[in-house]
Amino acid sequence: MWLYLLQGAAFGFAAASQPGPFQTYLISQSISHGWRRTLPSALAPLISDGPIIALCLLVLSQVPLWMEQVLYGVSGVFIVYLAFGSFRAWRAMDPQAQEQPVAMPTRHIGKAVVMNMLSPGPYIFWTLVTGPVLVAGWRESPAHGLAFLGGFYATIVCGLAAIVLVFGLAARFGAGIKRSMLGVSALALLVFGIYQLSKALA
Repeated sequence: MWLYLLQGAAFGFAAASQPGPFQTYLISQSISHGWRRTLPSALAPLISDGPIIALCLLVLSQVPLWMEQVLYGVSGVFIVYLAFGSFRAWRAMDPQAQEQPVAMPTRHIGKAVVMNMLSPGPYIFWTLVTGPVLVAGWRESPAHGLAFLGGFYATIVCGLAAIVLVFGLAARFGAGIKRSMLGVSALALLVFGIYQLSKALA
């Protein structure tokens, strides 16, 4: 069981640390809204990945190419939309303005869930990388499969939370730095969105 727990933790760390549109979205939100408001979004994989895992294990291993391209296209459009939102926040930000305390909204975690469900990354990851390990562990014993999932999600949530904290706290060094970081994250989201669209048209 410990072997599957450690494997899950290793894969969770890899999934959280690799650059991708979801990580860039979290960075953008932590810069523009602060780490306290963005931190709940690190839980998005816990909400969105259940259907993703089921779909990957049952269907996506034999999905036709056109369906994969549709997924890339929908993901690309949504990421470009998020990039536009970050760009508007960057353009409206006043580097001389003082930070104002605001209430914590719930819509950020909803956007994070949609972002994760539309991104091809989790589907590819659970189809080609973690899915076979999960199936092998579950066939040996359900406890092994659960240990793998526990290690994976404990690590990925902590990793995503660390990203939110690092960039949220870094933005406190000054409004000018915060605005620059937000601009870079908006550009990165746009690049990811265009890349996904190019994959859809390939």
